[in-house]
Parts: sequence; C-alpha cells; structure tokens
Amino acid sequence: MVNLSAFSKIFDLLLPPRCAACQEIVLENKTLCAPCWADATFISAPFCDCCGLPFEIDVTKGALCLNCTKRPPPFSKSRTVFSYDDFSKGMILSFKHGDRCDLAPTFAAMMARSGADIIPSTDLIIPIPLHWRRLGMRKYNQAALLAHEISKITQIPSCPNSLQRIRHTQVQGHLSRMARQRNLQGAFQVQKDISGKSILLIDDVLTTGATLINASKILLKSGASEVRCLSIARSLHNKTR
Repeated sequence: MVNLSAFSKIFDLLLPPRCAACQEIVLENKTLCAPCWADATFISAPFCDCCGLPFEIDVTKGALCLNCTKRPPPFSKSRTVFSYDDFSKGMILSFKHGDRCDLAPTFAAMMARSGADIIPSTDLIIPIPLHWRRLGMRKYNQAALLAHEISKITQIPSCPNSLQRIRHTQVQGHLSRMARQRNLQGAFQVQKDISGKSILLIDDVLTTGATLINASKILLKSGASEVRCLSIARSLHNKTR
C-alpha cells in the first residue's frame, strides 16, 4: 500500500507550496505568505448584514448600510474576501485573464471562510455565466471554477448550467452604474428548475452590484426561494446599486 503521507512530503519537497500572490514558498497550500497577508485588505466585521459593505465604526449585529435600508437588493446577503485594491487586483486579473486557474482552490477556500454565515442551508451553488462568445475567447469561466471548488469544500452541488447569459453584453469595466444596469437587462435566463431552492450565487468581483442584482432578480423570478452572493473581492469606491 502506498504511504500517501510520505508521498505528500516528498511532493512538497520537490514542489513546495507557494504564496498565491508573490509565489514565495509557504508552509501550507491555498494561503498567502506573511508579508502578503499583511498587505491584503480583508473584509471583516463590522459590515452591513445584507450587502457586506464594511463599516468604519462598530455597529450592532444585523445593522444595514444606508443603501440597503433605502433600497434593499433582491439578494438577501452578500459576502466577500478582499477589498478590490492594487493587492487583490493583481491576483484576480491573473486568475481571470492570465490562465492562473490554479488559484481557484485558494480563492474558494478563502470564500468559504468569508461566507461561513451564509453558506449553511444553501441548496445549489450557481456561478455567474459568461456568454458563449466571451467564453470562447477566455477559454474558461472563472466564476464556474470557483463554484466547483466551493462545492468540493461544502458538499453543496454546483449547477453551472442553471443560469445562462443569453445576450452578449458590452464589457462593463468602464460603464457607469446606470449603464451597467441597462447593459444587463435581459442578459440572463434560467435553464433548469430551481423552484424553492436557496441559491448561492458566485462571482469574482462585486463593483456596483449590477451583475449580482440582475442575476438574482431572474433567479427569484424563476422560483428560487432566496439568493445569497459570494465573491472574491468588492470595490469599496462604488456603492452597490
């Protein structure tokens, strides 16, 4: 019988774990080295109980930000790992456009920890889809990779084909908040029966919230009982909506 523990130790000597950000050798897989950990801006409590926007002062548990109080989003809760800043942006762009698919398990492990309060009672994990034209250019859907890895961690089924992007939309990077909302109207369609299901919706970056809002609306309209959202990072310079 093969001694898997011994084999793992030999493998680590030959190919030691590397920091997800700077590639320095670390003690464990799926983590950051100490300097990179110090540079990262993790989003932690206190934050809005709904959208996860961090507060600058201590607040009571369950407090909502002004946006969620005035205009509650269709999703019930959203959680993220990092602020989308220079540090996290480098890793995410490498993952998204630089063929660094090996980062998916690392991000997924972090997301599972950050979403620990919203993952229980989830029935299905669904990634934000890419239109087939964009998928052909990019070769993979980063949200689907994350959903697959989170499914492995949580044992909750991932259903990447439940939600499809049926309209090829303009790249949203430089669009305003209102333009993003218009750009995504009619972009999504539910392809499978999700009646009564609690959905965990996965995306890489939350900017204005337009993508998650539009996808959540169509999922709820199609019978989902609840939608919660989980992403790697969010822009703190843009208010959701």
